[in-house]
Amino acid sequence: MTRPRPDAIIVGAGIVGAACAAALAAEGLRVLVLETEAASFGTTAAGMGHLVVMDDSPEQLALTKYSAGLWATQPDTLRAASELEWCGTIWVAEDDTQMAAVRVKQQRYAEHGIASEVLDEHELARVEPYLRPGLAGGLLVPGDGVVYPPAAALALLERARERGVEIRDHTAVDEIIPNGVRVAGATVHADVIVNAAGAAAARLTTGLPVIPRKGHLVITERHPGFCRHQIVELGYLTSAHVLTGESVAFNVQPRFTGQVLVGSSRELVGWDPSINRRVLARMIERACHFMPGLASLTAVRTWTGFRPATPDKLPLIGRWPDTPGLWVAAGHEGLGITTSLGTAALLADLIVGRDTGIDAAPYAPDRGVSVGAE
Repeated sequence: MTRPRPDAIIVGAGIVGAACAAALAAEGLRVLVLETEAASFGTTAAGMGHLVVMDDSPEQLALTKYSAGLWATQPDTLRAASELEWCGTIWVAEDDTQMAAVRVKQQRYAEHGIASEVLDEHELARVEPYLRPGLAGGLLVPGDGVVYPPAAALALLERARERGVEIRDHTAVDEIIPNGVRVAGATVHADVIVNAAGAAAARLTTGLPVIPRKGHLVITERHPGFCRHQIVELGYLTSAHVLTGESVAFNVQPRFTGQVLVGSSRELVGWDPSINRRVLARMIERACHFMPGLASLTAVRTWTGFRPATPDKLPLIGRWPDTPGLWVAAGHEGLGITTSLGTAALLADLIVGRDTGIDAAPYAPDRGVSVGAE
């Protein structure tokens, strides 16, 4: 039996593409998802599972807050399948200067209705006893959470399937054309095409300001209770959201399994997937600087992946005017897990022509940024 022509084709079955598929299907659209590898295999499988409100810029704060709120309203079945835990985030301060930054951060969060609590050095040691002595304190944001990204993407795709979405794994899109895609010599048409191809999005849409940024991750053996919150150094924002060639920062997460996930590194090396032993050593050294006990845990896996970075550190969400019918949901770098639901909600609102939950203009793909911009 021949399937009816889809209303929308989504290119990419990572967590952003999965969320977009579920959202568009909820609007009554017939949706086809095409994925080069296996669903949730690419960028989604190569990232940490942050559900975190970030305040690097007003636009980032708006989108992460909006999307985190959508995660909080998901049904228990999806949250359980995603291994979601509301463990909270602690932003760690090393000295009095950083504690002053903590208080500024708390004030900014308070202005936007985000609960947080300043911890002094004794309170920090009590809630995270494996942190090294001598840290000045930190900021606890209890509403943040962690998911297992591949499981979250698969859970969203299952919701999409229940709404009639067709998903084709191992189906590479060779070209995006006006109101269609070319796949293995054939053309498939739809009114709406969504480029949600992650770090590879620019390969399919010329001029899209997305570049691959490699990161390393390490996961340890099971050690329940070693890390109770996701813990991040205050310098992480500088490391993660400035397009320098190479950087590392302290960033760890507790996993549902009792393991500890260790990050974070960033490199601009094109599509080289190899493990950079020097960068990996720096990343682990930085983590052990904050949590010396990590040195006694066994690492069971190390891997790399490519995060889709943009010059202004904001994702691309909306219509791409150069190609009829083309919409973009890409460029989320390390915040694609957090912002997946918000991205999908904004895109669905834009496609059906209704008011968006937050102002979508700052994320417009044609907002004038280009690769190489500062």
